[in-house]
Amino acid sequence: MTSGPEDRMPYSPVCGPEGPIRPAVAAPRPAPVRAVLFDFSGTLFQIASYADRIRAALPHPVGDHAMDALLTGLEAGLSDPEVAAAQHGRDVSAAAHRRAFTTWYGSVPALAPYAGALYEQLRTPAHWLPYADAGEALAGLADRGIAVGVVSDVGWDLRPTFARHRLDGYIGAWVHSYEHRTEKPDPLLFRHACRLLDVEPGQTLMVGDHPAKDGGGAGAGLRSYVLPSGATPGCRRGLDAVLRLVGPAVA
Repeated sequence: MTSGPEDRMPYSPVCGPEGPIRPAVAAPRPAPVRAVLFDFSGTLFQIASYADRIRAALPHPVGDHAMDALLTGLEAGLSDPEVAAAQHGRDVSAAAHRRAFTTWYGSVPALAPYAGALYEQLRTPAHWLPYADAGEALAGLADRGIAVGVVSDVGWDLRPTFARHRLDGYIGAWVHSYEHRTEKPDPLLFRHACRLLDVEPGQTLMVGDHPAKDGGGAGAGLRSYVLPSGATPGCRRGLDAVLRLVGPAVA
């Protein structure tokens, strides 16, 4: 019996050093984006500077010279073996997250008595500020009928922070790593967000600032867009690019 085209194995081009040796069969056009997942810190929000937070936590004034010494100590602490060890699996539970940060803060002797207070700042909505274009991006997606979720490696519930800035109403799914005992780029987190939003991974765009963690959404079948690093709190983050990737609002 002669087999038809539908019975043949799909053609996979053999690649040389510069690309396919034979022309590849044109791939089907990707499905329209129906949902966008956002990372939290460094993507939609950023926390106040370390200098501002230290001054808020310490019960006495801190001059510029003393502050420079404290910040230098935090930088050096990142290479401390105990601090480095505490970062492994940091976001898989609330306890691990707290331990990772308080161990780091405590590596600076002058900050050790205030390590708990510095950590509580992370959990306090008042210390977080959305980027100037975060609201515009979320509103623009809502205008386009695009579902939105947050997928974050974090040790506490982010909803109060979004609510403080009246941005929580845009979010249809919350996926906090500590609630699932795993971290990005575990496909479980991305796929769970897709299920909550009732969309397929292939219809979903993940937006973040970490190539390995947020870009890892591609391993779960999502499209990924990684923002450049180095944005300043309160400034525009370049989130208008997300709206261009999704496409114009339907009239």
